[in-house]
Amino acid sequence: MTFLAALAVGACCALLAGHLVGQPVQWRSWRGPSRRSTSPELWLAQAGVGVSPLQFDVGSAVVGIGAFVATYFVTGTALVAVVPALAAASLPRAYFGHRRATRLRALQRAWPDGLRDVGASIAAGHSLTHAVTALADTGPPALRDAFARFPVRARMLGTVPALELVKAELADPTSDRVLEVLILASERGGPIVKEILEDLVVVTTRDVKVLDEVESEGLEMKINGRAVLVMPWFVLVALTLRDGPFRAFYRSPAGLVVVLVGALLSLLGSWWISRLGRAHEEQRVFGDAPVPGLRP
Repeated sequence: MTFLAALAVGACCALLAGHLVGQPVQWRSWRGPSRRSTSPELWLAQAGVGVSPLQFDVGSAVVGIGAFVATYFVTGTALVAVVPALAAASLPRAYFGHRRATRLRALQRAWPDGLRDVGASIAAGHSLTHAVTALADTGPPALRDAFARFPVRARMLGTVPALELVKAELADPTSDRVLEVLILASERGGPIVKEILEDLVVVTTRDVKVLDEVESEGLEMKINGRAVLVMPWFVLVALTLRDGPFRAFYRSPAGLVVVLVGALLSLLGSWWISRLGRAHEEQRVFGDAPVPGLRP
């Protein structure tokens, strides 16, 4: 009975940890994964992590087990140690999820300046291919990394396939729109390229401004909500640090019920806060286009 209750508490805490780090658990149906979800390999690549999904999961599990052992050694209560262990196991995903979001946001913010550089290069008489190639050397830092392999690919495959490969690697809705327009400009050519780039700079700047406003307005609410959910569990660990009535109570069946009810209430509150603060996630409209001239 105690084991089943501990499993129930662990499941609730896992769901709670997912909501706290902004990555709620996605239930998969028998039809398979949704096309809207980001694959683990792509998620790790966008976060700049050079490990496989299995290695990442194993590393997170090791962190969680280490936290469980340390907390159990301090508190002497296995049930209380489950919550810090699950929280610690979610820290790698929280850290690299924040890192991924920062990298993607830096990429989105870099596009207006990068497009201005491309437009200036075209106005100076260079071709679109040459102007985009220059981003790998003189563009904003985020675009230098994204276009680091573009010059070689453009010579080997052509401009359009090289841009398609960049779009597939970035896997970002804002970058999708920009790169699709660049592909169209490359295929059309002529004086229309300059007009297309000028319009694209205006639209991209406006989109980045809207994203910054949405993020800044929801940041305070997210911080306050997660702090309210986490603080009671820190208090619980502090109460059970030493032998006494609190540790004895949470080792008893009554304490098990209290922890289980607290976990359920925390999960419900986390779900409600996440629902209230959930922002619309833009889907990749141009994400499934095949790369011309390449086999899948």
